[in-house]
Amino acid sequence: MPLTETRLRALKTKDKPYKVADQRGLYIEVTPAGGKHWRFRYRLGKLEKKLVIGSYPEVSLKEARDATYEARQTVASGGDPAFDKRKKKIREEFLSAQTFEAVAREYIEQMMVQNGRAEGTIIKANYFLDQLTPAIGNRPIHEIEPFEVLAPLKRLEASGKHETAKKTRSFAGRVFRYGVATTRCKSDPTSMLKGALITPRTTHYAAILEPKELGGLLRAIDDYTGHLITRFALQIAPHVFVRPGELRHAEWREIDLVDRVWKIPAGKMKARRTHAVPLSTQVVGYLTDLAELLGQDGYVFPSARTSQRPMSENSLNAAFRRMGYTKEEVTAHGLRATASTFLNESGLWNPDAIERALAHGDSNVVRGIYHRGKHWDERVRMAQWWSDYLDELRSGGKVIKAKFAKG
Repeated sequence: MPLTETRLRALKTKDKPYKVADQRGLYIEVTPAGGKHWRFRYRLGKLEKKLVIGSYPEVSLKEARDATYEARQTVASGGDPAFDKRKKKIREEFLSAQTFEAVAREYIEQMMVQNGRAEGTIIKANYFLDQLTPAIGNRPIHEIEPFEVLAPLKRLEASGKHETAKKTRSFAGRVFRYGVATTRCKSDPTSMLKGALITPRTTHYAAILEPKELGGLLRAIDDYTGHLITRFALQIAPHVFVRPGELRHAEWREIDLVDRVWKIPAGKMKARRTHAVPLSTQVVGYLTDLAELLGQDGYVFPSARTSQRPMSENSLNAAFRRMGYTKEEVTAHGLRATASTFLNESGLWNPDAIERALAHGDSNVVRGIYHRGKHWDERVRMAQWWSDYLDELRSGGKVIKAKFAKG
């Protein structure tokens, strides 16, 4: 006879567990401790199995019958409801352990550290994670909703850090997409936040664009009385067009003073592409002097504290401040803009050769490869011309005319 709510409430405990049947394989098991547990008995082939549905009264008679109906449908279609339930439980337990912070740290390790991304890039990724961790770090990544991510981003905005908020959102999006790719979540909630943040004003790195001012800067660098390694880095930086991070991470094994070329591995480049830098006579001279002082092992510009690490990220800009230049006047990164402006305005060099020298990415990969081969000889001549021009400005001479024909 089918069970009723009255009969269920009236069931008494006994010394041993016992079962009371309802219908269609559903029954309730009463334990000596007073527990009343719903079970569904079914067969898969010759194998008898049972599904744990829940406990009474938390799961009512109607709810137990509804669950039994769904389980019978699963069996009828060839499935196994008990196996499906275990699989769902395992997945829920797995996902509950996959917090945003855990997935983000895995992303940084797998996709950045092991792929050889630049140290500065990894440091920034961890910084962005630090901004998000208090709000969503302990939340299962598959449960996070857009408003939860927006809250810490808005706090950054409120403190005036608009660019940081934008980059933090971008980092969070990469983590969520990695979570989707590794089955930890189903979507990227940050995609719904586009337009929710203030668009940062475009800012440019301060750069000297007047010949006389550039000459004055070069003389100030030669007179710099700070750390010797920093002075060498300052002297070389205007000549080579590279980003400050690429310069300070230079290693002697990458530099060939005989063939006069510096080959920067893809992992150190912003565009993730190997970059070759032709070295002028002046740069080879600076490097030769530096090699005589330090030897040719490890970093070209090691930290003042340990040779196992490169000079700090702020060394060059701090030196400019010590020389009396403000951040609105000169930055290490702005030396690239200085070179680009002067070279383009000279009219002597193919703009594509200048772009390749600056290691700017090319949206057309085939075109980029073509340029690397075609413009190397011109870049070699351009590097020497630029160094000669800097020497002329340093000495206080007039702006010199081109020494080489356009390549």
